[in-house]
Amino acid sequence: MKRARNIIHSALVISLLSACNYQTETKNTIEEKEPTSIIFMIGDGMGVPQVSTAYYFGQQEPNFSQFKQIGFHQTSDKTHRITDSAAGATAFAIGEKTYKRAIGVNADTLAKESILKRLQKKGYSTGLVSLTSITHATPAAFYAHVPDRDLHEDIALQLMDADIDFLAGGGKKFFNKRTDNKDLFKELQNKGYHLDTTNLSVSQQNQKIAFILAEEGLPSKIEGRKDYLSEATTKAITHLGSTNKPFFLMVEGSYIDWGGHAKNDEMVITEVQDFDKTLGVVMQYVKENPNTLLVVTADHETGGVSIGKFYETDTATGEKKEVPTKAKVYFNTDQHSGELIPVFAMGQGAEHFQGIYQNNAIFHKMLKVANLDKQ
Repeated sequence: MKRARNIIHSALVISLLSACNYQTETKNTIEEKEPTSIIFMIGDGMGVPQVSTAYYFGQQEPNFSQFKQIGFHQTSDKTHRITDSAAGATAFAIGEKTYKRAIGVNADTLAKESILKRLQKKGYSTGLVSLTSITHATPAAFYAHVPDRDLHEDIALQLMDADIDFLAGGGKKFFNKRTDNKDLFKELQNKGYHLDTTNLSVSQQNQKIAFILAEEGLPSKIEGRKDYLSEATTKAITHLGSTNKPFFLMVEGSYIDWGGHAKNDEMVITEVQDFDKTLGVVMQYVKENPNTLLVVTADHETGGVSIGKFYETDTATGEKKEVPTKAKVYFNTDQHSGELIPVFAMGQGAEHFQGIYQNNAIFHKMLKVANLDKQ
């Protein structure tokens, strides 16, 4: 009996020691886990039909096919059932729905801390890439706080204190042709930025970077834009990834939206293809750096787009005949629509983005993956 009690006692001691070791190892694993970098890609105006153009009009399998974690978000803002880019991006940036045209402020016009600023406080490097002016609604929502999206000069002025490590976009005239005669380019250089207003040039590794390359927005693909979006994104990832710190990078494919407003099917198709190409660059980084979260979505859909049958008309008889091997992009409007918007996620914490939820939930989901949702 005594021998049995000793055996039981020894087993209990071993079990307790194992449990303690497990808890210690688990704690150490948590403590040693590196913070998650976040790459947030926004295809402005990109709903399901726009994504679908990559499948109907592309020459190869789209990079979108690599996603396994997919959800949808609802876009309405506080004042309008059909939102705009300002309120949409602000919901992503501050985690609250606000009024149409608002930038970085809540429904009471109070400035709210953005995810970019919150991550900066936790040691993250940050970057913004856009095809439009860097003061335009989508990028501005991540660093500025103004009551209306058209206050570009005020937004550019706030960028001076945003301390962002990598900037790429347009908007030169809001920096050096201002009504207050301030030269914000000189101020950026005084702050130590490598500034280039003509090219995506080589810079020093330890410098902040600002590529402001057009008076307003860069050209669209149909106007001759080359591989700026994928090249600027590659430079951003390379630069931010070399700092030995986690980073937050927002990349905007701006002109999918503009194609919808113009009811220009070629513009929509080519801009989605360019966005998908850039997506491939980012996906490769995520695969090589698994402690990275990639989230891809849009602020809203533009154009009420659908993909349907392609018809040819007989010039002699006027008769319409379907061409079974072709498809056509149709537009229901030249404005934004209220469609649910897809959310694609890959990498660390991607499972949090499944389901259907409000657009401002994306802010909270990203912070959750970064373990900052309760701070």
